Amino acid sequence: MYSAIDIHCHLGDILFRGGGAIIHLKGVRKRPALDPLSVSEVFSYRWGLLERFFTRLFPSVIVSAQFARNAAATHENLRRAMEKAGVFLSVCMPVPPCVTGEDLLRVSRNDPAVIAFTGVDFTKDQDPASFLARDVGLGARGLKLHPILQGVSLDSVRTFEAVDAFAPHGLPVLFHCGICTYYHRADRDREVPDYGAVSHAVRLVEEFPEVNFIAGHAGLDEVREVIEELAGFPNVWVDTSFQSPRVIRELIRAFGPEKVLFASDWPWGSMAAARRAVRIACSGDRGLEQRICCTNAASLLRIPLSGASQV
Repeated sequence: MYSAIDIHCHLGDILFRGGGAIIHLKGVRKRPALDPLSVSEVFSYRWGLLERFFTRLFPSVIVSAQFARNAAATHENLRRAMEKAGVFLSVCMPVPPCVTGEDLLRVSRNDPAVIAFTGVDFTKDQDPASFLARDVGLGARGLKLHPILQGVSLDSVRTFEAVDAFAPHGLPVLFHCGICTYYHRADRDREVPDYGAVSHAVRLVEEFPEVNFIAGHAGLDEVREVIEELAGFPNVWVDTSFQSPRVIRELIRAFGPEKVLFASDWPWGSMAAARRAVRIACSGDRGLEQRICCTNAASLLRIPLSGASQV
């Protein structure tokens, strides 16, 4: 199979402040926990119904499993997952203020296999133009928006201001898409799940037709809404994280093979499972698989493919 670019990964603890501190830890292993998602991963996300069942009936079990994965998001573990899955570049996303663009740029300076995006810290009252320009100058290849965890909707004035400031750089904006929850009930004030709704994303991409957007996870369980409401926009791509082979085929038909990007959302998802899902979806079409796993992302990020190879 071809080496891959994973367009959507994370380093550090994106749920709590100071989460960048765990990136450089050594010897960290995922804590033992009941993890229904691992069963879905064994079947390349074709058993996503099992996860949804657990999410509805045992939400604390899912959140605890997510916490365990999130706490193992070290650079060392990322490189181990990349080697196992045949990934030669991982595009890592910040979620300020917990993990910042600066946290990730420090890693990418020393490891060319890590591509950093930048982010906006909405907890600070500042003009985003200067620090976004600084991060792009330091090597950031895109902007990440996480409306649920950052508590700022995609169609808000503050988001529009940030995207407007970033637009002149000509780089993509990846936004979380899909309603979901990350915290236990006692900490639910840290998130706004409804901000993951596709309707907010529609207003954002309409406002900035010159900006290339990536709908993270293709909307998770709202993938039908993503297909119905976003496939008609020429400036929208989708990533495949947590989607089954059948859904990936539907995304290819709806968006076109040039607009679908391989992603795992590591460590929240498995790189190896996400690659299997794409491989199954492509049904032996090696050219299509290479496009989704590598060349689409390289083109969007303007990355030369001299380092890619078959593995």
